Amino acid sequence: QVQLVESGGGLVQAGGSLRLSCAASGSIFSFNHMGWYRQPPGEQRELVAQITFGGTRDYADSVKGRFTISRDIDKNTVYLQMNSLIPEDTAVYYCNANLRTLNTDYWGQGTQVTVSS
Repeated sequence: QVQLVESGGGLVQAGGSLRLSCAASGSIFSFNHMGWYRQPPGEQRELVAQITFGGTRDYADSVKGRFTISRDIDKNTVYLQMNSLIPEDTAVYYCNANLRTLNTDYWGQGTQVTVSS
């Protein structure tokens, strides 16, 4: 059973920074890709950033130049560094991973990010 444990959310003023962490229960090379989604209040969940097995990174247009996804292979952890935060970034952020052997998506429990103006 895959487990993804997120941490690092919180309350920050506009212009500030936060770093989210997602620790996987197994090797991150078990996954086709890992990434971060977010769900603002009353809206649908959307992809924020993703890193593939081969290390290719992809970002939503709204966060390009401000957010960076990275990974620590030894710690089986994926990070989302969020800089120049704006109120529109307020959402619950979810870690996502697609298991290679089953082509199945797994989700973390979510972490709240609130950006005040």
